[in-house]
Amino acid sequence: MSRAARLRLFLTAAAVLAGALIAAATELPAFGGSEHPYGDRAVAAGLAQRTANIISSVNFDQRAFDTLGEESILLGSVLGAGLLLRLARDERKRRADAEPVLPSTRLFGATLLPVTLLTGGYLVAHGALSPGGGFQGGVALATALHLAYVAADYLVLKRIRPLAALDVADALAAGAFAALGLIGLAQGAGYLANTLPLGTFNQLSSSGLVAVVNTAVGVEVGSGVIVLLAHFLDQAVEVVPRRRGR
Repeated sequence: MSRAARLRLFLTAAAVLAGALIAAATELPAFGGSEHPYGDRAVAAGLAQRTANIISSVNFDQRAFDTLGEESILLGSVLGAGLLLRLARDERKRRADAEPVLPSTRLFGATLLPVTLLTGGYLVAHGALSPGGGFQGGVALATALHLAYVAADYLVLKRIRPLAALDVADALAAGAFAALGLIGLAQGAGYLANTLPLGTFNQLSSSGLVAVVNTAVGVEVGSGVIVLLAHFLDQAVEVVPRRRGR
């Protein structure tokens, strides 16, 4: 295909997309008005599924298939980083040196690490009940682990970071999200349909599939972010060019 043909194809597609977006925008309720059709339907659906956090109901129930795609993007990013940042033939690994840390920084990191870890776990566990969820909680959990890097150095982070186990956890949690969708199909409903027992509203056992999928996302995001950062940190701290003649 010539450059002119590609340009014409692009302009045609862009014009069609722009027309569709403009048509959709003109049908939206007036800004600041009292009519909120999507919000009204989302809240009603969330309450019907006994999910106190409507955002989690939208993410893991009403548009769970879209969330599965978002989670898969993170998994793909981790796999891509691992492939691109693997040790090349002209590179070698060296042992990282211990780095001095200010006492105030060590105290700051050591104090915040358990607090951040607890906060991340709470966000994941209560994702169906209150603001938070698997994505936010997973990032908080990954941040907690890397406070060891702030409080000490890279050697300490590497010692407490079970990278092989986190690699497996990342893949299993991502696969669990996809596999959980089969429960709905097995019960004659749609893929990722919320067909599990809904429990009691505003309790940890409520919301059916939402709470389970939310937990899987928390594990996948936490593990994935740690593994992703590990590839970049290893490249920056340990990998050096191989000397010529070796």
